[in-house]
Amino acid sequence: MKIDTHQHFWRYQPDEFPWISESMSVLRRDRLPHDSQSVTEACGVNAVVAVQARGSLKETDFLLRLAAHEPRILGVVGWVDLASDKLSEQLEKWAGASALRGFRHILQDEPDIAALIESPAFNRGVSLLQKRQLVYDVLVFGHQLPDAGDFCRRHAAHWLVLDHVGKPTVRDWGRSAQVGEEWSACIREIASMPHVMCKLSGLVTEADWQNSPGLKPADERTIHSCFDLALDAFGPERLMFGSDWPVCELAVDYSSVHSIAQTWATARLSESEQYAFWAGNAIRCYGLYAPMSEPVI
Repeated sequence: MKIDTHQHFWRYQPDEFPWISESMSVLRRDRLPHDSQSVTEACGVNAVVAVQARGSLKETDFLLRLAAHEPRILGVVGWVDLASDKLSEQLEKWAGASALRGFRHILQDEPDIAALIESPAFNRGVSLLQKRQLVYDVLVFGHQLPDAGDFCRRHAAHWLVLDHVGKPTVRDWGRSAQVGEEWSACIREIASMPHVMCKLSGLVTEADWQNSPGLKPADERTIHSCFDLALDAFGPERLMFGSDWPVCELAVDYSSVHSIAQTWATARLSESEQYAFWAGNAIRCYGLYAPMSEPVI
């Protein structure tokens, strides 16, 4: 079994997705489960986790409706205002939604990430999620990882998931050794916290896709190097596959993203570790019900 832990779905409306710029024409249309089904199945991916792409309560309801009608969506990572004094009330409204497995806020776009994740209200919100056994996905750029490390240390009551390997700048990797060294140090610090999982996802769009379509061989080597370091830091029991579809299509197609991960996993992981990477870790972290899966011991 293979689970893609990071797909996005939307009915495109420009005012609701301001992060999709005019240069991202491939994303400026509806992207729904049937649009990715054939290519995911061709890659042997049986199921997905749908992850929020806009900061709106409507987003969570939209993804839950998709999950109710699409058996491949085993889980939803939605959005809610974590700093709201009505957070508990809002979570209670979703208490019967079995597909709801966690939440995410797009921290990487915050003008002052430190101010938000150090605020008492935001931290109370994350603590409440953890009390309810809901996962929080951490989305930051590589240069924001020091702040994310302090945040992760404060919230150890349930799983946190680091999206996109902490988004190292693949496009700058060969220009400055400092880029990789600083990212590596932060990743090792975060990985030292046993309640943090890591998604091997999202790195193809950290290459220079705007000026150079597709991936250069050097980019793929860099991505594999990032995966290697994540494996060394987190271990095979805390890594998960994610495609970041359809955002990945800014750089390459789905099959290419899957191939990068497949090549790496086949070369680096044992058979049991590959099962954990492709499915088992996601089932354990997000609490997914996956009837086709092997038992997780």
